[in-house]
Amino acid sequence: MERPAWAPPGIDISVPSVSRIYDYYLGGSHNFEVDRQAARRAMEFMPGLPKIMQANRAFMRRAVRYAVSRGITQFLDIGSGIPTFGNVHEVAQAASPEARVVYVDHDPVAVAHSRAVLAGDDRTAVIAADLRKPRDILSAPETLRLLDLDRPVALLLVAVLHFLEDADDPYSAVAELRDALPAGSLLVLTHASYEGLPLSEEVAGGMVGVYRDIRNPLVMRSREQVTRFFDGFELVDPGLVSMPNWQPDGLADPQDGEMPEDPYAFSGFGGVGRKA
Repeated sequence: MERPAWAPPGIDISVPSVSRIYDYYLGGSHNFEVDRQAARRAMEFMPGLPKIMQANRAFMRRAVRYAVSRGITQFLDIGSGIPTFGNVHEVAQAASPEARVVYVDHDPVAVAHSRAVLAGDDRTAVIAADLRKPRDILSAPETLRLLDLDRPVALLLVAVLHFLEDADDPYSAVAELRDALPAGSLLVLTHASYEGLPLSEEVAGGMVGVYRDIRNPLVMRSREQVTRFFDGFELVDPGLVSMPNWQPDGLADPQDGEMPEDPYAFSGFGGVGRKA
């Protein structure tokens, strides 16, 4: 297999990556054939996966604009993935030139490509770190340089928590991040779930099996289980809902398009919580 020029040295391009699979779903070009093969296998069970990812990105953009409208100009995006059009820093800085963004990911391709895209932007930074180790993120030089943790921060955990198994204790990781942020901070979160899917749990389980086979288990949590991540936060109206239904008419962006009609777009949950 030929190594593309943009692929960082030292990574195994024969092993699929969830961030590169996500990039493929969104029509990106920073993925390998092994990622495309895994994505296509998953789509055999759930053909609407690209629609879910598009709804996820549209929700993220609305949530970022909401945060800026509430005076928040600091963003910590964990599990940020490979940059695509309409990233957090683009949306935030379009709304406020003062916006600062710290991206965090543990995928070497995502980190390397993000750094290349963001070169010369002194209001953004990229950290190679893991959500399971919040202290490493909070104490990173880039975080300390760009974010004032005495002022409200928007913490983005978008399409990442469902890749942490219960054994990883994701609730403790979120709680540690929450406790490091001041009152007025926001938690922006999306999570996969069997709830809302326009197909049976048995069929959807085939897609989950593909992720298990590539050693990146996808944990489908219930509404109640996802709501637990908001402990210590007050959910912003309309609460924890399907992603297109979260403030669909507010702070509109032309690139988000009309309210999606594809039933897959209403799979899973999205929500924003405010720390009191």
